[in-house]
Amino acid sequence: MARLTFHGAARQVTGSCYLLETQDNFRILIDCGMHQGGDIVERIHQETFSFDPASIDVLILSHAHLDHSGLIPVLVHQGFKGPIYCTTGTLKLLPIMLNDSANLYEWDLEHDNKRRLKKGEAILEPAYTKIDVENALGLCQAARYNESRPFHKDCRLTLHDAGHILGSAIVELSLNEAGKTKTMIFSGDLGNKSSALMKDPALIESADLVLMEGTYGNRNHRNMNETLQQFEDVLKETWKNQGNVMIPSFAVGRTQELLFHLGCLHHAGKLDSWQIFLDSPMAIEVTGVYEECMQLLDDKDVKKLRIENHASLQSFLPQLEYTPSVEESRNVVEKQSGTIIIAGSGMCTGGRIRHHFKYGLSNKRNTVIFTGFQAMGTLGRLLVDGIKKIRLFKQQVNVVARIETLGGFSAHAGQTELISWIRHIKGNPRIMLIHGEEKSLQALSDKLSSEFGVVSEIPSIGDEINF
Repeated sequence: MARLTFHGAARQVTGSCYLLETQDNFRILIDCGMHQGGDIVERIHQETFSFDPASIDVLILSHAHLDHSGLIPVLVHQGFKGPIYCTTGTLKLLPIMLNDSANLYEWDLEHDNKRRLKKGEAILEPAYTKIDVENALGLCQAARYNESRPFHKDCRLTLHDAGHILGSAIVELSLNEAGKTKTMIFSGDLGNKSSALMKDPALIESADLVLMEGTYGNRNHRNMNETLQQFEDVLKETWKNQGNVMIPSFAVGRTQELLFHLGCLHHAGKLDSWQIFLDSPMAIEVTGVYEECMQLLDDKDVKKLRIENHASLQSFLPQLEYTPSVEESRNVVEKQSGTIIIAGSGMCTGGRIRHHFKYGLSNKRNTVIFTGFQAMGTLGRLLVDGIKKIRLFKQQVNVVARIETLGGFSAHAGQTELISWIRHIKGNPRIMLIHGEEKSLQALSDKLSSEFGVVSEIPSIGDEINF
């Protein structure tokens, strides 16, 4: 009998990591993500594995977001040498994500160690290096959607489109034990059907065990038409007030969706004469990957781009400028009005958005637009919750700018979509709700039980179940 252990993203949103051990002790790790929030050096050095990385035979990666992939180089540093299976889209994004994270980590570690030396404290040895990133990428093997692939004498892997970001996958594992086949499904992050550019999440016909995310298990997203109207209204009001708009955005997925919608506003004649800056080297690079992989995106939205005779998101939005260099970014900071700035990171835990906040949050004419989930402990969550003073770069900043949240832009399925997806699965599977804050998971579990008679469980970190 197989055994599954929950090592991350159980009663919490980030740090996705699950270990499946087969009857013959073949060890399959599903995702290897980092927790988000707080100082990156402190965060990475607090991360520990409750298993021996060298004992893992194979890693299956659902998608490239760091809360699912960010600790892979640490896993490799500590001895993992097995194959890493992921989709083609994920394999194109992963070098960007892991190298950017490594650059930030090395930079912060260097400065942290300088402070330690001045205080006479012992310096920290790196938890991983860029060599580990290179070695990790060398272990990756791409698989196509819906392609059944044997990877062990009793195991088959099939990846289905999760509709969350480019390359995101629902993981299907089939195990043959004593002549009987059992199927485990890990939803990964299920996409929001209203999201631009992405296809709808694939539907699964049957399973014995399902691990389903519940990031938004306690609520539905706002209607997308209403969200787009709010977006348009906020832009018009900020334009009238002669302010700037700052949008913290995830480099993968959310940025490309925002550019698409801004382009649609432009072609509908509803976008004022904003200067729009994509102030994120990683988001710029990721946008190029999206443009390379149009065949994996939603046919309807890709057709719209092509009808307008534009081959890229940048040409679809002529007011858009890329600012990859630090000098170009500084020039954007100095602009007093009329700019829309899209910059990372999405939860404001790092990146250039914090520099824009340093100068822009204290101006009441400006607006900050949040377009995605803000995890507990992040600066983004503090701002959404209404904090009035923050510290940035050792300075106190008064928060007087307008703070807006556009709920419909989430890349995650809302409660109704989650329930619809799980109820489609036949076979009376055992259902484990993961990847969500406890209140969200409990609300989803209660809804499934009270309205549909569907029993589900909410595991904790370290819990084990037999499968």
